[in-house]
Amino acid sequence: MSLHRFYLPPDQWAHDLWLEGQEARHLVQVLRLAPGEEVLLLDGRGRSGRFAIAETGKKKARLVLLEEQTAPAPQSRAIMALAFSKAVRRGFFMEKAVELGAHAVWLWQGDHSQGKLPADAAEACRGQLIAGAKQCGNPWLPQVEALTGGVDELVRRAAAADRRILPWEMQDTVSMLTPRLAGRPGTTVYVIGPEGGFSRRELDSLRAAQFTFVSLGARVLRCETAATLCLGLHWWASHLTDPAD
Repeated sequence: MSLHRFYLPPDQWAHDLWLEGQEARHLVQVLRLAPGEEVLLLDGRGRSGRFAIAETGKKKARLVLLEEQTAPAPQSRAIMALAFSKAVRRGFFMEKAVELGAHAVWLWQGDHSQGKLPADAAEACRGQLIAGAKQCGNPWLPQVEALTGGVDELVRRAAAADRRILPWEMQDTVSMLTPRLAGRPGTTVYVIGPEGGFSRRELDSLRAAQFTFVSLGARVLRCETAATLCLGLHWWASHLTDPAD
């Protein structure tokens, strides 16, 4: 039987520790786990550990490490730059980003974004990321950042990536996104525009920054659908022995 998973920040990791806060309340009050039972802790930076429950209080639990391991960092890293929009179901997308192994998520302010990107947008997503990691067992949490400087900041941040890809619904003369482009070793940045679409200025900037324009098909997809599709293709392609398969 699989163990119940809990999140522990890296700076709190120890061989003998007290689990507190929301995670401890879930362990003690919801699951009602007792001393002697075992749980699995994830630190979001690749480390996981099997712990025994030594004792419990009303809102905390003492855990003792039995075994730990560190997963190797993925060789193929996907960064999803998703334009901010009030209409986007970010909770849904953040959980999928963890499940599909996103390396990072950049929330950026588009010219046609519906609303202004909050400065605390990255921190507000942390709960969904942790929930996704606990559900699927991914020991790596994506790093979420808010790029309030719009496309100019996005272009600067993406300059160091090995590949830069822009899926755009208005293209009928470009190739589909395929395993030969997605999922390759190194870092790939995918940029998804807001529900209102890219502005001409943004498209010109991204083209000048040598983003590869691709198609995801004839249908117009919602932002979170397009972003999830790109991450799914990247994850799948990164696991192929031969990207031509």
